[in-house]
Amino acid sequence: MARIAGVDIPRDKRVVVSLTYIYGIGLPSAQQILKDADVDENKRVNALTEEELNRIRQEVTNYTIEGDLRREVTLNIKRLMEIGSYRGIRHRRGLPVRGQNTKNNARTRKGKPKAIAGKKK
Repeated sequence: MARIAGVDIPRDKRVVVSLTYIYGIGLPSAQQILKDADVDENKRVNALTEEELNRIRQEVTNYTIEGDLRREVTLNIKRLMEIGSYRGIRHRRGLPVRGQNTKNNARTRKGKPKAIAGKKK
């Protein structure tokens, strides 16, 4: 496996797909990285030369990824909870944050049934 940004990316997949295994890099970002690094996105990872891998690694350093990105997201959520914003309260209670319906189908976010204030069954 090739290591980029401390992540082992799959060797048998196309480079553009393999880069998406890195947290914080999606398909559009992967395409832009490969374009900037001047690497064909249809090439397989195991067919890459060491020089091409180094160019990709160099381009990836321009992005906030993996641990830094996770830390940043966590701190943003903590900040919302500390200032007592509506979104922060929803995070604290484990309820949907982005306006989704809670009457039905919120179990993946909520887990076990939770009481919602003032709601009767």
